[in-house]
Parts: sequence; structure tokens; C-alpha cells
Amino acid sequence: MSVEHRTGTSELNVPDTKDKASAAEQPQRTFPHTLTILLIVTVLVWVAALFIPAGEYQLDEDGRPIAGSYTQVESPLTFPERVSDLLLAPINGLYGVQDAETGHIGPFNNGDLFGAAQVFVFILTIGGFMTVVFATGALDLGIAHLAHRFRARGTALIVTLSVLFALLGSVMSWSDETLGMYPLLIPLMLALGYDRMVALAVIFVAPSAGIIGSTVNPFKIGIGSDAAAISLGDGIGLRLVLLVLATAAAILYTVRYANRVKADPSTSLVGITEADAELARQGARDDLEPLSLRHKLVIGIVAFTFLLLTFSIVPWGSILHNTLVDPKTHETITEAFPWELGWWLPELSVMFCVMAIVVAVVARLGEPAAARAFVKGLVDFTGPAILVAVARGVAVILNNTQSIDTVLYSMERVVEGTSNVIFVTGLSLVTVPLSFLVGHASAANALIMPIFAPLGDFAGIDRSLIVTVYNAIGAWFGNVLPTNAILMAGLGLASVGFNKYVKFMLPLLGIWLVIMLIVFVIAAI
Repeated sequence: MSVEHRTGTSELNVPDTKDKASAAEQPQRTFPHTLTILLIVTVLVWVAALFIPAGEYQLDEDGRPIAGSYTQVESPLTFPERVSDLLLAPINGLYGVQDAETGHIGPFNNGDLFGAAQVFVFILTIGGFMTVVFATGALDLGIAHLAHRFRARGTALIVTLSVLFALLGSVMSWSDETLGMYPLLIPLMLALGYDRMVALAVIFVAPSAGIIGSTVNPFKIGIGSDAAAISLGDGIGLRLVLLVLATAAAILYTVRYANRVKADPSTSLVGITEADAELARQGARDDLEPLSLRHKLVIGIVAFTFLLLTFSIVPWGSILHNTLVDPKTHETITEAFPWELGWWLPELSVMFCVMAIVVAVVARLGEPAAARAFVKGLVDFTGPAILVAVARGVAVILNNTQSIDTVLYSMERVVEGTSNVIFVTGLSLVTVPLSFLVGHASAANALIMPIFAPLGDFAGIDRSLIVTVYNAIGAWFGNVLPTNAILMAGLGLASVGFNKYVKFMLPLLGIWLVIMLIVFVIAAI
């Protein structure tokens, strides 16, 4: 059959017989786009909320739910209001405001920002900054030199970065900040002969291992311990064990995959594009242009920017003085050191904008070229930023229908009054749906720990173990949770499909789960 005949307008010329050639010409079914997955999840959660009764817990003087105080209440929304809530979910996920009195989230309320507008702008400014940096040519050349230097020691680089990111995840929930690493490390890993999945594993999976073994993490363990009426240091030995085991498993798994891809690129789960292969060829060259003083200055500015990012967001006083941290501003509430900056996403967004100007001036890009590069970066990073808002919209639906407390009450009944081993196992199981509904960040710990921690007293379980279990299982499940905004943004930045990422992660998730359950059961006994 000729090409012209196959592409003709008349469908009558297409034969009924399906041989291999014609089958290959049929449109191939592809896995849904990440945005489509999130929209499907949003609709499914909205439908589920139609059948979940509204309910609420009574609160103590500190605003914490009281165990055993749950009561059902009349649904706060009519059906038309529910439909409006569904349609507005992505908008509320971006800039919805939570009313201080009713708790309802909407775009025109007065109260605290609930949407992910801060993360949205943060991602855009990262794109603008990194595009300006790449426009100078300095980072491309620097990556080529680094890849050339490490071409026989790529494993050492993977291990070093993974350990560093795991430690950052353990002490300060290195998550939102990782989004700035994708434009930096993806070209490096490709130049070393690996694929985009390896870069994703280093940037996202390694910090996740650290979060599973959170040690003095003030945003998760700190808030959870305070809600459970224990100190930040309680249970730190167990969490150190989890940190070491989870990080070791992640590194060994990543290195094994990376070496296999480098030896045989056809084994890559994401494939190697021609542009990716060209970066690998550049990294293998021996005739690289030397780095000029201007190149080195730009690279130095980039390194300083990311070091400043790390230093500025760490609540040093909270970690070293074992005090609380504000979950909204990320500042130490008491006993802050004088040199703490206490920055968070708004300040970091400004930092990236200012540093983009500094890079443009040092590299002598000129105003038109610098402005074009910055705007191009904003446009290129809009897709991942939108995914964050859509993912956040799911939580808005559950909040506005008052479904969360009802689900929490059902989980409370599952684990109440069981033996210690069964309690820990049951808590691990119920944490999975809870992580989907409310996450495992600061607000989730503040909501759940006042209810679950007292239940552990009846089962003879130390409260620190309950905090550790909820944090670890929540972090574990977050690695494949479609509503995890940072994961979805990272997949967008790395150009990795959700289905391919899940295929990569499933064996490691199984390994992590076995490790955690063994550690939990031993601790419970």
C-alpha cells in the first residue's frame, strides 16, 4: 500500500485486514498526562465526598481535636455549591483563602492563604533564573567539565549528592527547595551517561528517604511531637535507624539502575533522546573550551545562590534549641539565633529574581537578551507550576465538605483498643488514606497527633513511635501520591511520565515498606 493511498481522505480504501504494518500505523494508546491524572483524582475525590457525612471534632484551648469528641454535622454545602467547589478547585488550589471563622476556602475570603500561590511563583522564578544562567553558556560548559572529571566516578557523585539531600530531607524537609535542582542536575546526569530518571532519583527520592527517617525535622517531627505532648528528641534513635536504612536502600537501588543505563541505554525506563545523547557526548569530550573568569564568576554565583537558599530556610534555633517553628513562615518561634534569616518561598522567589539580574550583569548578557531569557524561563516552567495548584485543589474539596474529620474518626475506631503490634500495623495501614486526604506535613501532624497519640497510651505504645510511624508511612506513600504537588512538579521539570516513574519506584517502595514494618514491630515489642 503506497503512502499516498494510506493517507488519502477516503476511509473506504482502508482494508479490513490488520497486519503488523497497519497495526503499527494505528494511534498508540499512551498513559494520561500528569494534569489529566490530577483532574481525574479531583473528580473522584469530589464524588467520594458526596457520600462521606460531614463531621467535626471538638477542639481544646490550643485548637487541637479532642479524641472521642467527634460528632456528625449537617453538610455545609448544597449540591450547587459542591459543583461550584469542584469547578473552582484548581483556582482555590492556587490562591484560595481559608476563612478564619468557618474554615471554608474560597478565592474571596478573608483569612490565611491556603492555595499554592507561593510555590507557583517560586517555580516560575526558578525557571527565569536558570534560563538566564544557561543563556550565558557558563553552566553548560561547567557541567561538561564536571562530567568529564567524574566520567569514571559517576557513582561517587550519585552517592554524595544522595547522602547530602537525604540529610537535608531528614533535618528540614528538603522538598519545595528541590525544584531548583532539576535544571542544574539533569544536564549533569545526562552528561555522565545516565538518564533523567537518575536525576529524579537523586533530587526527589533521596530527600524522601531522609524524610522517612526525619530526625530533628521541625516541620514534621517538631509539629507532631508538640501535638503529641512530647519533645522533639523523643524517638530520635529509632528515626536515625530509619534514616540510615532507607537512605542506604535508595542509594543502592539508584546506583544499580544508573549503572545499568550507562552500560546499556536501551534499558532506560524513560529513553534517551538525541538531545540527551548529545549531552553525554559533550561530557566525554577531551577538547573542552577552558572556563574563563566570567564563566567561573557565573558558576560561583549559582553555587552561592543555592547555598544561600539552604542556609536561609533552616530554622537553626528550632533545631538546636529544641523549640517550635512557625509552619507558615518557617521561622523559629522562640530562641532564634541573631543570624537566622527565616526566609521562605516569598523571599526565595525575590532572591532568584535578583540573582538573575546579577548573573546577567556579570555575564554581560545585555538587557534585551536577559529579559527574553527570563521570560522564556517563566513560560517553560508554567506547566509544572500549574500542576501544583491542581494538586492542592483536592485538599480544598475535602476541607470545604468537612469530610476530613469523618475519615479521621473512622481511622480512630480502627486502631483503638488493639494490642501494641496490631496497633502499629493498623496505624501504618490507616496512615496511607490519611496521607492522601491531609498529607503528612505540619498541618496534618497538628490535626492527627492529638487524636492518635492518646490512643497509643491504651495500647502501651510510646507516643514518639506514633509520631515516627505517621511521618514515615506518610513520606513513603507520598512518593507515588498523585496529589503530591512537589512530585508532580518534579516530574514535569524532569519530563518523566508518572507511569514510568511509578514503574521505577515500585520495587524500592516494597523494600522501604519491609524495612519500616520490621523496625516498627521491633520497636512496639
